[in-house]
Amino acid sequence: MLGDLTEAAGHQQLLKGINRMSLVRHLCVNPGLSRADLSEQVGLTKSTVSMLVRELLLEGWLVEREVVATGELGRRPTPLFIDPSRMLLLGVEIGIETCRIVATSLTGEVLASQLVDQTGPTPQAEACIAALATALQSVAGQFDAVRQQVIGIGIGLPGGVDEATGLLRFAPNLGWRNLPFGALLGQRLRGSTLDGVPLFLQNEADVAAVGEMEFGTSTSASATDPLLYLSLNQGVGAGVIVGDRLLTGHRGFAGEVGHMVLQIDGPLCSCGRLGCAEALIGLRALAGSTNPRPLQTLQLGLAQRDPATVAKVGQAGRYLGVLLQNLTAAYDPGAIVLGGAGIELGEDLLQPALQTLHQYAEAAGLPPPEVRTSRYGADAVAVGAAALARYRLTRPLISPAYAGKAGTPAPLTPSARVAVQP
Repeated sequence: MLGDLTEAAGHQQLLKGINRMSLVRHLCVNPGLSRADLSEQVGLTKSTVSMLVRELLLEGWLVEREVVATGELGRRPTPLFIDPSRMLLLGVEIGIETCRIVATSLTGEVLASQLVDQTGPTPQAEACIAALATALQSVAGQFDAVRQQVIGIGIGLPGGVDEATGLLRFAPNLGWRNLPFGALLGQRLRGSTLDGVPLFLQNEADVAAVGEMEFGTSTSASATDPLLYLSLNQGVGAGVIVGDRLLTGHRGFAGEVGHMVLQIDGPLCSCGRLGCAEALIGLRALAGSTNPRPLQTLQLGLAQRDPATVAKVGQAGRYLGVLLQNLTAAYDPGAIVLGGAGIELGEDLLQPALQTLHQYAEAAGLPPPEVRTSRYGADAVAVGAAALARYRLTRPLISPAYAGKAGTPAPLTPSARVAVQP
């Protein structure tokens, strides 16, 4: 009997959590709704909504604004908004050369940022995680610890991620394999002000896609569903949102479109295959695998109108167009968002890509999808990682089995130790 009561209480708490976050999500998309509006839209009684709103106001999720006079008689409803100041999210991009950290509000405004340089072309995982933990505490320390609270940390990683366990399966451009990144970072944050804060990990392109959806300005999700985010960096990857959900795949490798083969017997890719999109479009492949600053080298060549560089980038653009066509055929997306450092190559890359995509669409008698660049620019992955934290925290039913806590010890068994690929 006691077990039945405990189980019932657990169900009630889960239901309450779902209802609370349903109100938060509605106000994220439709700011300014009243309690009566929320009651009607989410299907809860007015008394239940009033009780939940009261809790959310006290905790710092929501804020009330002054009622604007309209001249109408009677009591006017009080509009509710997401509080942009009291609750914070931290987002991290683990890049090849740098780690980028941002602190955002619940609505996606960037409030602070910091860059941490990696050491060497293939940084050691332990050193990277130690530096990241220090930087996270530094960014969090810029805020009022009494009035403001970090409620979630998201990490965008350049490789396949098992989000349920916090395991980075393989990051080919870093040489990291089977790395318990979440547990190791949690260990480094033990005893700090971030101890106990939920950690969420996912592939870099996936989190950027979540950022475009979660912090987007449009109130019509159907217009951009499915949503694809294509990340063009030293590697190439994609994040796919279908029906408000992130498509991760069976092993966390969904969206690894950089390893779609575009050319049979083409150039060798970092994954070991031949002719992958990454080997034809990625910045490192275009500038040379030993070039320490591939983007800057390519930009300089384009600025000087070096014929070889212009031709190489134009060819990469055409292959990018082929990749966009393949993704369009596979997902029929409402929109494709382009992001990453590769976008900084500008029209020399993008014009032939869009021209190729439009040629394929015209040949098939179909309209091409909307293609645009990320609204967050260089911060797209880091902001997206913060958005991942909000995404998971406000959707209790679809959160993964693992939501790591900063400070949770890592089980460093022989099979779980860091394995750095030579």
